[in-house]
Amino acid sequence: MRTESQPAFLESRTFDEINIGESATLTRTLGAEDIQLFAIMSGDINPAIVDHEYATSGMFKEVVAHGMWSASLISTTLGTQYPGPGTILVSQSLRFVKPVTVGDTITIRVTAKEKIPHNRHIVFDCACTNQAGQDVVLGTVEVLAPNEKSRTRRMQLPNVTISDKYGRLQALVARAKGLAAIDMAVVHPCDKESLRGALMAAESKLIDPILIGPEVKIRSVAEENNFDISKYRIVNVKHSHESAAMAVTLIRNGDAEAIMKGSLHTDELMAEVVSRAAGLRTSRRISHVFLMDVPTYPRPIMITDAAINIAPTLEEKADIIQNAIDLAHIIGIPQPKVAILSAVETINPKIQSTLDAAALCKMADRRQIKGGVLDGPLAFDNAVSMVAATTKGIDSPVAGRAEILVVPDLESGNMLAKQLEYLANALTAGIVLGAKVPIVLTSRADTAETRLASCVIATLIAHYNRTHAPDSE
Repeated sequence: MRTESQPAFLESRTFDEINIGESATLTRTLGAEDIQLFAIMSGDINPAIVDHEYATSGMFKEVVAHGMWSASLISTTLGTQYPGPGTILVSQSLRFVKPVTVGDTITIRVTAKEKIPHNRHIVFDCACTNQAGQDVVLGTVEVLAPNEKSRTRRMQLPNVTISDKYGRLQALVARAKGLAAIDMAVVHPCDKESLRGALMAAESKLIDPILIGPEVKIRSVAEENNFDISKYRIVNVKHSHESAAMAVTLIRNGDAEAIMKGSLHTDELMAEVVSRAAGLRTSRRISHVFLMDVPTYPRPIMITDAAINIAPTLEEKADIIQNAIDLAHIIGIPQPKVAILSAVETINPKIQSTLDAAALCKMADRRQIKGGVLDGPLAFDNAVSMVAATTKGIDSPVAGRAEILVVPDLESGNMLAKQLEYLANALTAGIVLGAKVPIVLTSRADTAETRLASCVIATLIAHYNRTHAPDSE
């Protein structure tokens, strides 16, 4: 919410100091976050206000503020401006004339109308007008005016950050809007979240799922959770190992364009994917990327590799980086900034990750890694914080602006990704790259929302692959 500049002190006007006809004003601009905060505070989640799709189909054809948001600004004016601190609201009569929409600038004016000496009450006329001079709220309020004069320093309120994970998820899903659903082999969806994630992606028109696993078990999970799977294909196999093998077979036969891991171990699925005899290898090293939307970071960020390669060699790290850069291009980042992480930002012969970072940067200079801007070694704080980078005197196009974080090994990457997901409320998508098709690879503990987010990325990659087929091994 944008506000006019505020004085450092609040000063009250007593009953005796107030004259009929005097007035005070306050100006506020409505932001989308104000609607969310008011809904959280009041519990008023009327979909006509907080649900964009519902609101745009209603009478106003757009999201509008709660009526009481404008009314609350009248109270703000009375309590902080005129009469000021010590004012007690007794009664109000308001008429809501016109809706307030995001971006509207509202000016609140309160004017002393009547003084009631026996109880020291004052009646104020109130008018809220928008930037076009149109009335949005009109009415009167009666207050008990302060008995004593007071002057107090304005309290500094804490900053509030809204972490709207659902809103961020919907924005991610919108990236695939207009693309045809892809056939996705869903491997062993035999628990609630893995099956629900596939169905959510199908309902969002991202995928046409092929459910692979013991049919009795899949139908049992669906029945227990009231999921409708009647319109989706089921390939009946006996166990999870066979599910993984069948998914790879469907890909090789051209019956699916992507794979989604269900409630089986990663090793079971990836053993079939990397099989030299009948797997899905290409000339590129297979690696994993977490694509994360962190509320406190101004841009999406990728972490690689935190799930497949345990202790990658220099050559393997080059492929891991190239996979991530290629994904960045697909999702609309033309020249991603790649930070190669270590514990320090200087080269130390005793720390192998710093030597690897230096070599990888030189490989990029020689165009052995293409399409991104690399720098390293960088400590994590230098990679994501301009303040930290400046304090340490690091002059770099990547430091403080990183879009891809290349971790030294799986352990450090996995811990970093999980910390951001569980402590920073990051929206997470997990995808395997370097195979013939994208593979949605999430933890068995991940929510259906994480699986849905991952399906968006898989869909974008699958459509890209239709015209840019990966090289076979």
